[in-house]
Amino acid sequence: MLRGIDVSNWQGAVDWDHHANNGISFAFAKATEGGTFTDRWFTRNWVGMRESWLVCGAYHFARPAGDPEIQAGHFLRAVRRAGGLHRGDLLALDLETNDHLPARRVSDFARRWCQTVTALAGVRPVIYTFLGFALNGNCAGLEEYPLWISAPDDPRGRPDVPVPWQRWTIHQHTSIPVDRNVFRGTRADLTSLGYRRGRDA
Repeated sequence: MLRGIDVSNWQGAVDWDHHANNGISFAFAKATEGGTFTDRWFTRNWVGMRESWLVCGAYHFARPAGDPEIQAGHFLRAVRRAGGLHRGDLLALDLETNDHLPARRVSDFARRWCQTVTALAGVRPVIYTFLGFALNGNCAGLEEYPLWISAPDDPRGRPDVPVPWQRWTIHQHTSIPVDRNVFRGTRADLTSLGYRRGRDA
């Protein structure tokens, strides 16, 4: 299994060479949240991951009360400003809050966001969520997208998988001292889930 981490502005400056030299193969960095917020560390993280030869991933923190198309566009513009997509780069939707909306509205938001990103960027996003959130129906209709499951109480590489999925793709198994993940497969398997063109202009 490949080992990875995920970071946001809460980590501040990340020493990507250190992580790469200690067995980390892939990483996700927060890019955006909602329709206006951009993580101030994202560009630095995006460049740092690439320079350290990690498989690069960017994620958007979903605010389901907002417009999914606007949020998808905001996310992709942030990625483009940070240097754009290269072959194998991953995109993800962090779906863990319902903004006090019913599950039907949350899942509809997520499907529309994913459809927009897929249409505009040519990448099928990964869905980050956790067991209880998915079991409440917030992820209905998302089974075609790879599951990145937060399950810190489960053994590494053996998380419980909520409906609508039948299998996991990435397991976030701990947050100590930083969010740590595993991917069951090779680097080629992981990059096959990402951007398939040469380079995003």
